[in-house]
Amino acid sequence: MRVSISPMKKLNFDKVRLGQSELRVAPICLGTMTFGEQVDEPAAHAILDRALERGVDFIDTAEMYAVPARAETCGATETIIGNWFAKHPGLRRRVTLATKVAGPSRGMPWVRNGSGMTPADIVASCEGSLRRLQTDVIDLYQIHWPERHVPAFGNIYYDPAKESSQTSIHEQLEALGGLVKAGKVREIGVSNETPYGVHEFVRLAEQHGLPRIATVQNVYNLLSRAMENGLDESMHRLGVSFLAYSPLGFGLLTGKYDIGGTVGPDAPQGARIARYESMRKQRWGRAESLEAARRYNALAREAGLTPTQLALAFCYSKWSVASTILGVTSIAQLDENIDAFGTVLPPDVLAAIDKLRWEMRDPAI
Repeated sequence: MRVSISPMKKLNFDKVRLGQSELRVAPICLGTMTFGEQVDEPAAHAILDRALERGVDFIDTAEMYAVPARAETCGATETIIGNWFAKHPGLRRRVTLATKVAGPSRGMPWVRNGSGMTPADIVASCEGSLRRLQTDVIDLYQIHWPERHVPAFGNIYYDPAKESSQTSIHEQLEALGGLVKAGKVREIGVSNETPYGVHEFVRLAEQHGLPRIATVQNVYNLLSRAMENGLDESMHRLGVSFLAYSPLGFGLLTGKYDIGGTVGPDAPQGARIARYESMRKQRWGRAESLEAARRYNALAREAGLTPTQLALAFCYSKWSVASTILGVTSIAQLDENIDAFGTVLPPDVLAAIDKLRWEMRDPAI
């Protein structure tokens, strides 16, 4: 049941095609939501340099970043990345750049006013991102969360009574299509989306000759495997690729919270859930999530792996995952996460993972 690990190396990734688009990316993507909050600009630039040095040339960000979201840091992450491009003329051409337009406010009026997301909002957000990123085009422009009410971010039930949609998917696609036609966006995608949403975006695009979504970016890790309950089939049959975010469950699957009984203030200094009270109220702060993470982390050690290696190898090896998004706060973390690529989990370990899921289900769904 033990697994051997290769030492650190530069990886020459086989590129993965995103959906039916022309984008081909590394199977590892650098997520950047820590830039501008936990990670200052010099450190962020060093992480970006290291990622590119090691073959990770796919970068994901969003207009609302840094996280946790605050009015003072809204757009800070894109600005940091834009300054990195400005420091290195010609570097932008070597990178596949993804960013996101925020959906309805969700308690963040500095990002979006009101409960809707109009075509004008989409266009204005894209213009702002282009300006902060200091680029003429965004390779993959994603809707960060649906304009309509959906079960997401820890909410597990759809409630028709909460529906307040103001902008149809068709209207959203038309706005995105205008950005593609103008040359400001190459491809489009969605995030925190459901099987229904994926089908509608594809159906309407094909019916009206509008851009087709290339990707869905949703949470996926050992604690949250809802993607496997139907969304994977939808994406496979429709030719849409999956981008997995939070593969380490906001740090729960690194083992840093295994000692002690809480993810509260007594957790390791600097850890996101310990540092930010708002995050402890989310799905990652649930007692069930912590208990399940400890079980998976113990399984990793039994297999001769670190918890991080097990969690990332699980995502890296899934047929349904095109690229896994890594969020880090240091070069050391980045190297550790990249080094896990290529780790093969034997059948008995995979069986043990599925047995634990049957017992614990998806506590961080």
